[in-house]
Amino acid sequence: MRFSSILLTLASLLLLSTGVLTLAGSPFPIGPLLVLALVLLAIAFRGFSSLKGFSYTIWILAAVSVAMFYPAYFFTVGDFQLKRLIVPFVQLTMFGMGAHMSFDDFKGVIKMPKGVFIGIGCHFIIMPLVGFSLSHLFDFPPEIAGGVILIGCVSSAMASNVMSYLSGANLALAVTIGACSTILSPFVTPFLMKWLGGQYVEIDIAHMMIDITNMIIIPIVAGFIFNLFYYAQATQRAKTIQLVVFAGIIGLTNVLLQLIVKQPIGHFLVGLATSFFWFYGLPLLLAIILKKRPGISRAMIENCLSFAAMLGIIINTVIITASGRDNLLQVGGLLIITCLLHNIIGLSIGYLTALLAGLPEKDRRTIAFEVGMQNGGVATGLALQMGKVATVGLASAIFGPLQNVTGSALANWFRKRPVQPAPSQSDNESGTASAWTETTDVPTGSPIN
Repeated sequence: MRFSSILLTLASLLLLSTGVLTLAGSPFPIGPLLVLALVLLAIAFRGFSSLKGFSYTIWILAAVSVAMFYPAYFFTVGDFQLKRLIVPFVQLTMFGMGAHMSFDDFKGVIKMPKGVFIGIGCHFIIMPLVGFSLSHLFDFPPEIAGGVILIGCVSSAMASNVMSYLSGANLALAVTIGACSTILSPFVTPFLMKWLGGQYVEIDIAHMMIDITNMIIIPIVAGFIFNLFYYAQATQRAKTIQLVVFAGIIGLTNVLLQLIVKQPIGHFLVGLATSFFWFYGLPLLLAIILKKRPGISRAMIENCLSFAAMLGIIINTVIITASGRDNLLQVGGLLIITCLLHNIIGLSIGYLTALLAGLPEKDRRTIAFEVGMQNGGVATGLALQMGKVATVGLASAIFGPLQNVTGSALANWFRKRPVQPAPSQSDNESGTASAWTETTDVPTGSPIN
C-alpha cells in the first residue's frame, strides 16, 4: 500500500507538471511525461481495492496517449499493416464468449420471455435512435456521424454480463439477452445501419451480414465446439447433432460469401478449408488436448482468454487512434461527450423502460446494462471492413473504454443497494448464472467489450 501511495503521488505530480507545461506553452515535449504519469497511475491503482478495477482503463489511456504522440509507429511493421490485427482480435474475444456459452443460455427466452423481449427490443431500438439523434445534434462530419450510429446498432457487450454479476442483477437474464442480441446482430445491424446511417456512409447489407457472421457467429461456433468437448458432459448423440449443425453454419456462411463476392472456385475452396481448420477442427482438437492435461486448469484457460481480450482491446484502440489521430484532434472532445451521453442515455432509458414495464428491480438493472453497453470490438471490425477505420471506427474506440468506467460506477452503486431475489428469479439464475459465478472473477472496470 505504501509503495502504491508513493507511485500515486509521483503520478499526480507528473500529471500536474504536464498540465502546467501545456498551459505555459513550453517547448518541452510533454508526451513522454504524460505516458509515464499514466503508466505509474495504472500501477498505483492496483494497490487500492477501490481503484484496482480502473487500472485497465488507465492503461488504455496510456496506450492512446502513445498513439496520439507517436502515430507513425502503429501503421505498419515491415510490410505488415497493423490494422489487419483488428478482426482476429475481435474473433478471439468472440471465441472466448462462445467458450462460456451453450444452448442452455437460450432457455431464458422460455423462462423469462417478458424480460428478454423488452431487453432485446430496447437494445435495438433505443441505442440506434439515440446514436442517430446525437449525430444530428452535434453535426459531425458524415463518416464520424456514421460511426456514432454504428456503435448504437451493434449487439450488446460481454461486459454487460459482468456488470450484472457485480451489481447483483439477474445474471441469467443478462446472459440470455446478450446471447440473443449477438445471434440476431447479423440480421438486425445491417438493416438498422442502412436505414439510419446510409445517408452518411455507403452500406452494403449483404456484405455487412457476412462480415458480422465471420466476426461473431463463426468464432462463437468455435467457442461452442470448445465448450462441447472441454466443459460439457453431453451425450455422444448430442455432440454429433451439434457438430453437424456447426459444420452446416460454417459451410453455409462460406457459400453465401461466395455468392456475394463470386471469387474463383479455387479461392473459395481454400477459404472453406481455412474456415473449417480455424473454427472447427482446431477448437475441437485443442479442447481434447487440454482436457487430458491435468496441469492446465479451467481457471488458467479463462485467464488466458481474458488476457487475450484485454490485449486485443488495447492493440485495436491504439491502431484506431493512430489511424484517426487527425480526426480526433478536430472532433475528439465533442466525440467523447457524445459517446458519454450515448452510453448514459442508454443505461437510463433501459432502466426506466423496464421500470414502466413492471419488471422487478434485478431485471431493471440487467436491462440497463444490456441496453447501454455496446460491442465496440465488432463496430471497430465493421469499420475496418468498410475501409473507414480512421473515421467510422473512432466512436467505437472511445465508446468501448468509456462504457467500462460508467458501467463499473453504476455496478458499484447498485451493489451497495442489494435486492432480495424473488423465488422465480433464484430458480432462473441457478443454471446459467452458475457458469459465470464459478469462472468469473472480474474487477470493476472490466475491459471486456
